[in-house]
Amino acid sequence: MTRKILIIEDEPGVADTLLYALKTEGFQPIWCDTGSEGLKALDEQGIDLVILDIGLPDGNGFEFFREIRGKHSVPVIFLTARSEEVDRVLGLELGGDDYVTKPFSPREVTARVKAVLRRISGGKDASKTSSSRFQVDEDRKRIAFFGTALELSRYEYRILRALIRRPGMVFKREVLMELAWDVPDISGLRTVDTHIKTIRHKLREIRSDSDPIRTHRGFGYSLEEDS
Repeated sequence: MTRKILIIEDEPGVADTLLYALKTEGFQPIWCDTGSEGLKALDEQGIDLVILDIGLPDGNGFEFFREIRGKHSVPVIFLTARSEEVDRVLGLELGGDDYVTKPFSPREVTARVKAVLRRISGGKDASKTSSSRFQVDEDRKRIAFFGTALELSRYEYRILRALIRRPGMVFKREVLMELAWDVPDISGLRTVDTHIKTIRHKLREIRSDSDPIRTHRGFGYSLEEDS
């Protein structure tokens, strides 16, 4: 079956380059020049992968990505003209599968598309992430700890999911708020500390001898890697 690749990009020249490159490699590319049109296409068509530009005329690509993740588990490659490391890191911390920085070569993009699809097809269900301790079911918005489901609020779920996706990575509180809250309020960063404390309490209720969340004073939080 031909894989459908959704391109959400407002620059016709960039879109044409991607359309040609993907068609040449046997994919079926679909182009939308706004985020809202892209979301509609995702709802109506069986899309296998999304190439999402960060700078769109009707909104920020990261915000559209959150909307995508709220309904779909399709892999997403970010496309950005910005070279700042924060954009790259934030995109992947949000749950993106890869990123490409403009200017790019068509061969590079198609290679990354193939690699992500191969990784998804050959690995686990994209909607489920598992480790020896945690099992994440993104479709049902549930996380289990050593096989026992956790009773988590929306924000607790999003914070813990971010930590699980990147074990060992130290997340600043600002980044965790950006990932978990629909409308981040940087003035209320202590709220992140409160939610981390609650998550730890719920984990200890299941395994009193286990505290996998690490505090990095002056920096943020991380999830210890599986031993």
